Amino acid sequence: MRAGIALTLWALALCYALARVLQAFPGSVPMLAIVALHVLPPALFALLHGALVYRLRGIAVFMALCLVVGNVFENLSIATGFPFGHYYFTDVMGPKLLRVPILLGLAYVGMGYLAWTLACVILRETGRPLSGSRVLTLPPPASFVMVAWDLAMDPVWSTLVHGWIWLRGGAYFGVPVSNFLGWLLTVYVFYQLFALYLRGRSTNSQQLPFGYWHIAAIFYGISAAGNLLVVPPTGFTVVSDPAGTPWKVSNIVGACDFVSIFVMGAFTLLAWVRLGARAVSRRRPRSCSVTCP
Repeated sequence: MRAGIALTLWALALCYALARVLQAFPGSVPMLAIVALHVLPPALFALLHGALVYRLRGIAVFMALCLVVGNVFENLSIATGFPFGHYYFTDVMGPKLLRVPILLGLAYVGMGYLAWTLACVILRETGRPLSGSRVLTLPPPASFVMVAWDLAMDPVWSTLVHGWIWLRGGAYFGVPVSNFLGWLLTVYVFYQLFALYLRGRSTNSQQLPFGYWHIAAIFYGISAAGNLLVVPPTGFTVVSDPAGTPWKVSNIVGACDFVSIFVMGAFTLLAWVRLGARAVSRRRPRSCSVTCP
């Protein structure tokens, strides 16, 4: 049964990689289909992989926290400007729940789970129940891994694609700095709530084949690598945000590439190194506690 699940997880990663390639051919596939292919495979990966690690009830709690907390903060910000800033969503991402696209909520689930898992790998939190001070020390690093994803993609999807519009523009290629502080707060809240839920609870992580953690790291790495395939709209070398500030398209794409390589890529590489070190320690014979004959 686990072999079938592993095959499904790899198939989802491949589907997601295909979606990242399709974005390099704008116009060949409807934009909503590309958005859905960017969102649904990571969300399904989170459901399957998370059910293996945290059991079905645990991943259901994680998904509920992502959807509820994310939707509350997004709608609050659209109405008041807190915590992200003043903005609104266009129809690029499809149907909305209240004023937030449903697919965005699922993006919180998929990428949120990948970022959490990567942080667990980096901090060596995959082999024991979460307890003590680690309940408080794991959520902040996971939050930064998640915000790295938004740091790479937000100027592209707002200033270039116009999936959402920042009413007053912003210093980061049309995106306000408050957006990233808001993301940090939002993801920290649902990570911290999930960590409190996990406190002292046993998981199936020790029973999982080692390769399951590699799949999660590769999935996050595909997200980073896919950002390098972003193709700027043809016919435009400069775009202006709603505040009237002009931005070079090449600079927006270059910033996306820079963050994808040196921030998201760094997190991916660190997780891979951690997994490699753990694999080596597993193969290394234990030393004898008494003199060996």
